[in-house]
Amino acid sequence: MKNLIKKRNEGFTLIEILFVIGIIGILSTIVLASINDARLKGNDTKRLSDMRQIQTALYMYYDDHNGNFPQENSSNGNWEDSTEDGGDFIDFLKDNGYMSMVPVDPINSGTHYYSYYVYPAESYGCDASKGEFYVLGVRDMEGSPRPHRDSPGWSCPGGNGKNPRNWQNEFDWVTGKFEEKPF
Repeated sequence: MKNLIKKRNEGFTLIEILFVIGIIGILSTIVLASINDARLKGNDTKRLSDMRQIQTALYMYYDDHNGNFPQENSSNGNWEDSTEDGGDFIDFLKDNGYMSMVPVDPINSGTHYYSYYVYPAESYGCDASKGEFYVLGVRDMEGSPRPHRDSPGWSCPGGNGKNPRNWQNEFDWVTGKFEEKPF
């Protein structure tokens, strides 16, 4: 009996060590998956917060400029994207004092970025009497399916021979607004 007790006090068996290593591996996998999921959701929360800030700045600009939204000044002559010009996204809001710094996507790469564009009245069949309209969106949110459940969406139904367009098909989160000027 003494030999049996002495032998048990000498250390762990190989099976016991492998069992403990396996449990530690499973627990670390669960923790890492949870941390990654939290990071993705955190990035999406920042994106939604950035969109609210940009929209507020756009509406302040609109109020101060006789019901006009700022025209994009993209270096590529198209959509103003947060990946352009070193991330100087819609800098007219910063230059005119509506934001101290214009936010950009947390990843801000070729697939994850913010976009802004002002369309002429009647583009894609939108009601011409409502004037120009802007579209602001987030491309490729990480922690949510497309479209994001909080996306207001933006589309024009088409008509008068115009092709309809739904920007929700192009963005994970998108919104827009007409200038709605009287003629």
